[in-house]
Amino acid sequence: MATGLEGKVAVVTGGSRGIGRAIAEELARKGCDCLLAARTESHLIAAGRQIADSSGRRVETVALDLRTAEGCSALHAALQDTFRRLDILINNAGATRGGDFLKQADGEWEDGFALKFYACLRLSRLFWQELSRRRGCIVNIIGGFARTPDPNFLIGGAVNAAMANFSKGLSARGKRDGVRVNAVYPGLTETDRVQELFENRARVLGLDAAEVRAMAIRKHGLRRLGAPEDVAKLTAFLCSPDADHIQGTAIAIDGGATADLH
Repeated sequence: MATGLEGKVAVVTGGSRGIGRAIAEELARKGCDCLLAARTESHLIAAGRQIADSSGRRVETVALDLRTAEGCSALHAALQDTFRRLDILINNAGATRGGDFLKQADGEWEDGFALKFYACLRLSRLFWQELSRRRGCIVNIIGGFARTPDPNFLIGGAVNAAMANFSKGLSARGKRDGVRVNAVYPGLTETDRVQELFENRARVLGLDAAEVRAMAIRKHGLRRLGAPEDVAKLTAFLCSPDADHIQGTAIAIDGGATADLH
C-alpha cells in the first residue's frame, strides 16, 4: 500500500539507537532513504546496515558531534555528498542530565543546550532552503518535561521548553515558506536513556532504579512505558501527506501522563 513517503529523503539525528533508530526504521519501511547522524560510529554502522537490510532502502551514516556548529555544518555537507536533496528533517539528538539542581555545574547546562537545542536550531537553519524548495517537513522530538517541570530534571525541562517555543515560532515561518514544522513529546519510553534517568533519580532519592521505574508508572497510572516504535509511528505520520494540514502542533505520546490538553 502506498504511503506517500516513497522516494523521500530523511535526515535523522540521534539515529543510531532508541527513538531515533526506531524513527529511521519506520521511515525506511515506508519508503524513505535515510541519512543517520550520531556520535558513535559503531552504533551508526550497525543501525544503518540493519535498516537497509530490512527495508531495502538506501541508508547512509555520518558520525559527528552535533553539539558544535562545525558538526552541524558537516552533516549538511554529508547530505550534499550523498542524496543532494532533503524532504524530512528529524531533530531527535540530545540528552540532558537529571540530578540535584544545587549540585549541577554550569557545564552540564551548557552541554544540554548545545546538543538538543542548538543542534535543532542550526540544522533547521542549514536545511531550511532545501526543505522549502521541496515542500518538506521538520519534526522535533522534544519531551514531556517541556510541559511538566520536575525539580530533579531542571536542565531537561528548560531545554525542552526552549525547543518547544522555537518549534512553535518556526512553524509560523514555515507557513510562509512551505515547510511543515511539528513537535512530538514522548513520555517515559523504554530506551537506554530512560534507564539512565531512572538510575540518576534513584541516586538522588536513595532508592533502587527498579523502584523508581515502578513509581513512575504508578504515579501516572500508566499501563506500560512507551516503546520507541510508538513515537516512530506518530513521527512517520506527521511526515506523510496524510498530515499535510497539521502545522505548529505538539503531540504528547505518553499514555496519558500529561494531565492537561495544552
